Amino acid sequence: MAITAALVKDLRERTGAGMMDCKKALTETNGDMEAAIDLMRASGAAKAAKKSGRVAAEGLVKVNISDDNKTATILEVNSETDFVTKSDDFKGFVDTLGALALKTTPANIDEFLTQTLDNGDSLEKAREDIVAKVGENVLIRRVQTITAGTGVIGAYKHGERIAVLSVIEGGDESLAKDIAMHVAAARPECVTEDELNPELLEREKAIFVEQARESGKPDNIIEKMIGGRMKKFVNEVTLYGQAFVKDPDTTVGALAKANNAEVKSFVRFEVGEGIEKKEENFAEEVAAQMKG
Repeated sequence: MAITAALVKDLRERTGAGMMDCKKALTETNGDMEAAIDLMRASGAAKAAKKSGRVAAEGLVKVNISDDNKTATILEVNSETDFVTKSDDFKGFVDTLGALALKTTPANIDEFLTQTLDNGDSLEKAREDIVAKVGENVLIRRVQTITAGTGVIGAYKHGERIAVLSVIEGGDESLAKDIAMHVAAARPECVTEDELNPELLEREKAIFVEQARESGKPDNIIEKMIGGRMKKFVNEVTLYGQAFVKDPDTTVGALAKANNAEVKSFVRFEVGEGIEKKEENFAEEVAAQMKG
């Protein structure tokens, strides 16, 4: 039987599944609508697709580090509620993905989503299975791999919602972990001023200039005010400029220098950060994963 666009459209409306999933199910059942629906329900595709538009802003972060402490991965997987994150099924799913990430060391989430599990399942199939088990939308949101090279990796987790990886050269693992802990608490934008986006600096300066002009002070005083405020701003948003959380009397930059160390990079994941809680955005993200 020919699989027409009208048949595919009808199945999509009845299941909420994607076009390709519907076409595949209809092809396998020779155009039998009811059989196609049963097939999709059995595989979890229909249930997963129906939930794909719901906001998944809770979840867990996972860190995995190689035995030689030279490679690490950090992963975020989202669910709809905090309740699901406490279930053994969801935690097991995240653990499995974390181990796979360390094994495959993906460059980004798109590359990671092309991987398969040891049992041969695609990550989309595994995602659909966990959706069917927990009854909520689940999103494999992001992953990042870091390598230490000649340096040292530090890792820190604050509960199950915040995780940080840092890479330093010239120090030890204890210092690297302290740096990671600081990043978790202070949320710097980058390591040094040189790494700040010039547009961000210009935007902040424009705000300070406007505020200073409203004070009615002369231009030479305004210039000094702007310089002081910009310096304070840079210190607040850069790792090296921030006061170290374990010793506010010293900056992180001074701490690194005192230990003959240099912070090369860091990555910080916090569950749900940057998520716009609009259903259509999440539907698009999950749809993109399903296409992959």
